[in-house]
Amino acid sequence: MSWIYLVFAGLLEVVWAYFMKQSAGFTRLIPSLITAVALVASFSLLALAMRTLPLGTAYTIWTGIGAIGAFIVGIVLFQEPITTARLAAALLIIAGLLLMKLASD
Repeated sequence: MSWIYLVFAGLLEVVWAYFMKQSAGFTRLIPSLITAVALVASFSLLALAMRTLPLGTAYTIWTGIGAIGAFIVGIVLFQEPITTARLAAALLIIAGLLLMKLASD
């Protein structure tokens, strides 16, 4: 169950990052509120996952899901550039996440 909590915590990290961008520096109320709710939910699920998962594993996976998710959202929704260096960096993050998961079993 901890891994499920962790995946949802990571996905909520993407949600709050997206809405933080939409909040325009917390000057727009609804996106700011969604940011706050998603942030609290993400941290809460991370805390639940950390009950049984090692700190380093849980935190690395959580931030990795958030980083890759934000990378994809930036490309798809904000037309951020897809460069060779950015793709290589994303692939290295994914490889690190997979290795961390394998090392945790």
